[in-house]
This record gives sequence, structure tokens and C-alpha cells, in this order.
Amino acid sequence: MGQHLPMTQPPPASQQPTTAPQSAKTRILTVEDDERIRTAVRLALEEEGWEVAETASGEEALESFGTHGADVVLIDIMLPGIDGFEVCRSVRRLGDVPIIMVTARSDSHDVVAGLEAGADDYLRKPFDPKELSARIRALLRRTRHDEARPTRIEVGGLEILADEGVVRHEGADLHLTRTEFRLLVELAAAEGRVLSREDLLEKVWGYDYFGDGRLVDVHVRRLRTKVEPDPANPRYVVTVRGMGYKLQA
Repeated sequence: MGQHLPMTQPPPASQQPTTAPQSAKTRILTVEDDERIRTAVRLALEEEGWEVAETASGEEALESFGTHGADVVLIDIMLPGIDGFEVCRSVRRLGDVPIIMVTARSDSHDVVAGLEAGADDYLRKPFDPKELSARIRALLRRTRHDEARPTRIEVGGLEILADEGVVRHEGADLHLTRTEFRLLVELAAAEGRVLSREDLLEKVWGYDYFGDGRLVDVHVRRLRTKVEPDPANPRYVVTVRGMGYKLQA
């Protein structure tokens, strides 16, 4: 296991309409057109005790997801037919399942584009199977409720019902992904204190040394499009230059 694999309107956060049915095993849906890579990934994930559904194209993946659901979706960007970005957008429209994008390119544009399409995290090929497993475990942990959080938080015109996965702005429901919701809750719980990108990686994604500050920046940008009256001039989620982000009334 030490070697690198050659792999190189949506519902509110509280609803999970297309997660896998309740069973003894977590179901991971993989989308990879290279059979050798696909098999290597399946074997690595099965060693972790997870059930793996393999698909070789975007069309096949969407059919599988729509029929059987999944607990986590792993999507390669470079696919024949429907590319990984479109698969990601389609999965995100169907539900709030955690998504990891995989890219063999070094161009950061692919990373940002994948996150903008709705992915929660990304990996570059080649990667260590242990890193992939750690990312998946971190995402799965975030699907559980965080009992330590206040159940209701108000910041200006925002109302956050942490135990229900609901956010309202001036009485109107906002539809956030699970990651966007967790990001907002962590910022609200800081009570006006600035949280660095490293703080947010640790609190929201559950790891730090794996993380990339762009992961935070893109999700903040996505969050602003949903909670801010004018995302270009944020009122609530503000940047403190050189330090990080904070939530203000």
C-alpha cells in the first residue's frame, strides 16, 4: 500500500435524497475510464472495508448514481463523452453527496473548475491510496452531525439552524451544500474572530497537511453567491487580508 497508484433547485444540507441505502458498508462510486486505474482504486478502497461501484464513463456513473446512490463519488476529470466537470454538476444537482475530483493535470485551472462545479475536495494523480482513504474518511465524518455546535445562530439577517442543516436569510431558505453549510457554521461559531485558511481546512475538511488554501477560497466564493445580497461586495463573509475570513453581522 505504500506505492502510488498510477492515477494519476438543490436540496438543503439536511436532506440527502441520493445517498446509498442503509447497509453495512459505505458505498463509493468511482468514475474512471482507465480499467487498470479503476481496478487499482477498487482494490485499495475495498481493503478499507468499503463497497465500490466502478463505472467507466460519465453516462454510466450518472445512471448508477440515479439508481443506487452513493455515500461518496470519486470523479476523474478526463472522461470520454460527458467530462468529469459535467458529471460533478449533474451529481450535485441530484443531491448533496460528498464529491472528490481527480486530475492528472498540473494546471490549477482544473482544480478550481472542479471545485466550482460542486466538488468538495480534489486529488492530483498520482496519489497514495492512503491519502485517498484519508480524504474519504474526512468527508464521511462531515456527513454526521456535530453535536458540539449551538443549535441556532443568528448573524445579522442570517439564521443558522445547525441541528437541522437549515440557513435562512431574512426568512427565506437558502440551499447550501453540506460543505458550504459546515463552512458557514464554523465561521458563525467563531463569533466574529478571524479564522485562517489552515483553521478552516482543519475544522471543515478535517485535515491540514493534505489541504490547499484554494479549497477554502473557492468554497467561500460559492458560499457568498448564496448568502450575500451582493457577492462582489460581501456583507457577511468578509476577507481579512493576510489573515483569513470572518463572519460579521
